[in-house]
Amino acid sequence: MQHHLVAHTPPMGWNSWDCYGAAVREEEVRGNAQYMAEHLKKYGWEYVVVDIQWYEPGAVSSQYRPFVPLEMDSYSRLIPAVNRFPSAADGRGFQALAEYVHSLGLKFGIHIMRGIPRQAVHQDTPILGTTATARQIAHPNSICPWNTDMYGVDASKEGAQEYYNSLFDLYAEWGVDFVKVDDIAASRLYGIHLAEIELIRRAIAECGRPMVLSLSPGPAPLEHASELIANANMWRMTDDFWDVWPLLHGMFERCEKWAEHVGPGHWPDCDMLPLGHLGIRSVDSVASGSHDRWTRFTKDEQLTMMTLWSIFRSPLMFGGEMRDNDTWTLSLLTNEEVLDAHRNGVGARQVYRKDDHIVWTSHNEEGYVYAALFNAGDEVSKVRVSLKDLGIEGQASARDLWNHMDLGTLDQELSADIPPHGAALFILK
Repeated sequence: MQHHLVAHTPPMGWNSWDCYGAAVREEEVRGNAQYMAEHLKKYGWEYVVVDIQWYEPGAVSSQYRPFVPLEMDSYSRLIPAVNRFPSAADGRGFQALAEYVHSLGLKFGIHIMRGIPRQAVHQDTPILGTTATARQIAHPNSICPWNTDMYGVDASKEGAQEYYNSLFDLYAEWGVDFVKVDDIAASRLYGIHLAEIELIRRAIAECGRPMVLSLSPGPAPLEHASELIANANMWRMTDDFWDVWPLLHGMFERCEKWAEHVGPGHWPDCDMLPLGHLGIRSVDSVASGSHDRWTRFTKDEQLTMMTLWSIFRSPLMFGGEMRDNDTWTLSLLTNEEVLDAHRNGVGARQVYRKDDHIVWTSHNEEGYVYAALFNAGDEVSKVRVSLKDLGIEGQASARDLWNHMDLGTLDQELSADIPPHGAALFILK
């Protein structure tokens, strides 16, 4: 499929949601882009993504203000709020911000909600490229249960495709490289919205600019894996993922179910990496942590997350304020040996799961084998796996990728003492 040529390896980047919620400002996007260019670009990190409600002038936190006026052009399309994104003045949209990101050798992305703005429907504004109007293509019973900005689009109506075409033509003019579409992969009210996903896929093809298509939220339905692969580059396997152990522990089962659907250009997504400085504009929420904080994950849990995301080959989207990264956090993002497993590993699978011991493996094109050992228990424990179960006959040399340490020759098994909620990642030759 043509769109699988985009994001041939799992996308790596930064998304503003975990630290700034719905209220990120242009100077913060530019600052994080500059940090990425200076510290992370050479390791493969490249996408800078502005998350939800960049069109909401009064957004100040992670909480959505219901039924407020949004910035919109004369053709029913949301545009950046100039008070938060000054370079959007005079109808420039995100063009100047995207140009800045591109000047750093990086790529620019945005978040959108599926559908058409409610205020466009209520005002019955025109749609570019058609005589249809917003009210005529809206599906007013198709709403998002947690955000009031949009109505769904009725794909059967004349003008529906033209509306999405006009959106993505605009994004192409701005220089957008990555679009995260929300309230579409799964919905608490309706399930997956396949018709609108297909409208969006056609609109991206029509606009002529390669764009990564990311679908949220999750969990995306496994029974629709073929349709997701046929239309998207990445899709969420989970609802919002935050820095609490039960959510990380639950990701092992999700990865096991989705592993067979991982491949070039189509990536089941474990969601963002809630690392570093989080919740800067957070409001009360049990899941998100409800406060300005550093990640609640222990260092061993952070290693577990990075190891699982890497061997499974989830997209890696960092969620913290990067300019505040300490040495430890930066080290998690710049381990070239681990990132090589993420970039080049294939055939990831769970070898076994017994009690609190979990082992995953993959391999690269040169025939080297990766092995990830996890201890999901609350005490230090030795985790073992036979070389035979890793697909290795005879002996193998092993290297610890997190610690950059050769372990010598193994005869029959690989084993390691793993801390509580911890992990180790090896390459065997």
